[in-house]
Amino acid sequence: MERSKVLLPLLIIILFCSPAMAIDHLRLATTTSTENSGLLTVLLPPFELANNCKVDVIAVGTGKAIKLGENGDVDVILVHARSKEDKFIAEGYGVDRRDVMYNDFVILGPVTDPAKINGIDDVVMAMQKIAVTKSIFVSRGDDSGTHTREKQLWAAAGIAPAGDWYLEAGRGMGEVIIMAGERLGYTLSDRGTYLAFKEKTPLQIVVAGDSRLFNPYGVIMVNPRRHPHVKVALSRKFLNYLTSMETRRRITGYRKGGEQLFYVTE
Repeated sequence: MERSKVLLPLLIIILFCSPAMAIDHLRLATTTSTENSGLLTVLLPPFELANNCKVDVIAVGTGKAIKLGENGDVDVILVHARSKEDKFIAEGYGVDRRDVMYNDFVILGPVTDPAKINGIDDVVMAMQKIAVTKSIFVSRGDDSGTHTREKQLWAAAGIAPAGDWYLEAGRGMGEVIIMAGERLGYTLSDRGTYLAFKEKTPLQIVVAGDSRLFNPYGVIMVNPRRHPHVKVALSRKFLNYLTSMETRRRITGYRKGGEQLFYVTE
């Protein structure tokens, strides 16, 4: 009887500590836009269940996500700034980039629309009008994919934004939408995050549809030759999963308020 009391706890410890029960971890750096939309809550659980693993998500701006990849602090990055992604690969930090999905950027603004840009289909002209009227504009200001696109649009408009009307938040997309709403200003957002926060802000979409607002997302594995501790097998499984037909159906089927947030290339 005494022997049984000793053996039973030992058996339990052995079972829970056995390799078959061990849970592997995949480190994923992605954008606040991806997480704010709620999409990851749909995409990650099936992968984790099928591979007996946990995906540890670090949600930051694209620039910071790429920096985590450069430092070898993560295994995979899922971001949306193609120029930065190409540079990341060209410099040997990442391998095997794959297209995952896309949505678009939109300019959000208050109903009062002080810059009078509602319905304009030329995003550069809209940026010029915001600057000329010195209407409040809240920028991510965080080197994210959205911030990168915003800077490209200002450059195309021939404007270096500065002054009391231009606010750099240094925050994620959801927080910036709330902040711009409180100030009845404008901001550039990905459509997915806006739809996720639509009920929390008075802002509405005022400019959309320009081809310069196209917003593709790519997934990249951190180069194991540069960082040997990268979990290659699990990372490749994740890349395959994100680009599989099963996941494509989950992406296109994901909706907020009845509206589709992301699309996949046919």
